[in-house]
Amino acid sequence: MFTTLISARELQQLMSSGAPLRVFDCSFELTKPDAGAAQFAEEHIPGSLYVHLDHHLSDKTGADRTSGGRHPLPSRETFAKRMAALGLSDDMQVVVLDRQGANYCGRLWWMLKWCGHEPVAVLDGGLAAWKAAGGALGSGPSPQVGPGHFTLKPTAAATASTSAILQSLGRPAQTLIDARAAARFRGEVEPLDPVAGHIPGALNRPFAENIGPDGRFKPAAQLRAEFEHLLAGRDPASVVHHCGSGVSAVPNLLAMEIAGLGRTALYPGSWSEWCNTPDAPCAAG
Repeated sequence: MFTTLISARELQQLMSSGAPLRVFDCSFELTKPDAGAAQFAEEHIPGSLYVHLDHHLSDKTGADRTSGGRHPLPSRETFAKRMAALGLSDDMQVVVLDRQGANYCGRLWWMLKWCGHEPVAVLDGGLAAWKAAGGALGSGPSPQVGPGHFTLKPTAAATASTSAILQSLGRPAQTLIDARAAARFRGEVEPLDPVAGHIPGALNRPFAENIGPDGRFKPAAQLRAEFEHLLAGRDPASVVHHCGSGVSAVPNLLAMEIAGLGRTALYPGSWSEWCNTPDAPCAAG
């Protein structure tokens, strides 16, 4: 079972073994929502299926959302039905990837944990690593697959709500880590949300800092040292990750797990929900 990362070579071996497997490509561009599907159609891992951030991993209609913000979570029940429709069954190892430094496939990794499915891993280095390892490529749309049998299990991923964060703001039992770029965190620019700045007391670690020059996650020991330096004695178990809309925070959450610091919590609504909440304090600088 692969539960955090899987290398391109390991994925090749897994595919050759004939073990139950589903590969999902989550490539996406925030300002060009159709770009990821076009990238997938141009080239992808054979047999993989495309998963769209807005259509599969969010509830844009508001009818079934379980969080706020720009990418609200659907209910676990709705998400489970969507994954079953994509051919996922309980016995399958899942591998997720993208072309954007695990920014978007991390969302699917986390959501499957949220639904209690542990055998899911991020392809370390994404499609570029697959190609560098000599992996075969396909093109065109996702293949047609029959429905799977995917059932909900007790959640294996903790979430934090706006009200819970407000109640614990400034207390040692809660450590907020913001994954947005430093300029957005400081409130110098804000291209997406109506208010610039950050949640008071939050620490800043842009999600891209988890990725090394080779496009893969940094070694576990290096990630551990960097997070321990950031936390400066704070309890790792107190961490709640967030970003703009609950998507790019996941690489930080995944990195902490790779580093052996445990699976920490996610604030799905993130800054886009927080800054639209009446009386929620905002800071800058």
